[in-house]
Amino acid sequence: MTATIHGLDNCDTCRKARNWLDRFKLPYAFIDYREQRIAAESLKAWAKAVGGWEKFVNRASTTWRALPEARKSPGSDAEWLLLIKEHPALVRRPLVVLDDGSVHQGFSDNGFKKLFGK
Repeated sequence: MTATIHGLDNCDTCRKARNWLDRFKLPYAFIDYREQRIAAESLKAWAKAVGGWEKFVNRASTTWRALPEARKSPGSDAEWLLLIKEHPALVRRPLVVLDDGSVHQGFSDNGFKKLFGK
C-alpha cells in the first residue's frame, strides 16, 4: 500500500509521520501543500471523507486563533476553499491519502500501526 502524505515540510507531526514510514520501509510520497497547492475538488472530497470542513481544519492552531472572528464561520464550500487557499496551514496534518482512495488525518504511532498493518 502506497501513501501520499500532504503536509508542511517544517511541521513536526509531518516529520514524525515520515520518520515512522521510513522506519517501517513503507513507500510514500510527500507533498508540501504550501509549495504544491491542492486542487479545490480534492480538498472538498477529502473534507467530506473525514467528516466535513470542521474536522478537516485544525481549529486549535495558531493560524486559526489569529483569524478575525468573521472568518471563523465560513458558510459555504467556496468560503472554506478560499480560507484554505489563503491559509494552507489550517489543514489538519498530516493528511494521508492511500492508494485505495481513503483519507486519514493526524499521526500517532498506534494509529499508523493500525492504518498500515504493522
